[in-house]
Amino acid sequence: MEIHIRENEQNLLPPADWAAEIQRLHEELIHERDRNLRTLADFKNYRRRIERDGNKIAEESKRRMMLPLLDIIDDMEKALQCANDAEQPFVKGLQIIYQKLLALLETYGVLPFESVGTPFNHDLHEAVAMAKHKGSEPGTVIDELRRGYLWNNELLRAAQVRVAG
Repeated sequence: MEIHIRENEQNLLPPADWAAEIQRLHEELIHERDRNLRTLADFKNYRRRIERDGNKIAEESKRRMMLPLLDIIDDMEKALQCANDAEQPFVKGLQIIYQKLLALLETYGVLPFESVGTPFNHDLHEAVAMAKHKGSEPGTVIDELRRGYLWNNELLRAAQVRVAG
């Protein structure tokens, strides 16, 4: 007489060799523990990557918002340069708004940097022209056409400059 045991009922019978069964279960436990540790490490790496990507997206969004503000500051500087009478109420109001905007950007770590009189630096400057200039060594910035800005000590916008040739 042959006994037919279904697969799921086979585990209910006591094993014939207890030592082999203990060894098999021990190896299975080690395998499952390793698998769980790998899964946990993968999850930690995933969480770090998501956090890093989220921070990168947030920083890029801030950058995209700040760049148009710098264009507004450029326009205000041009308007103030063209103003004939600095004592007019309109010009004074424009100067106040300009200062407030610069102060606001400064609170977020955006600061202009000086270029005139410094050696040309391709990391900070964008040369738009070269010109002869008495008293300046070649490669020195002689004029700033558009001011450059740093954001938390990283370049936000390069300065457009004219360089002594």
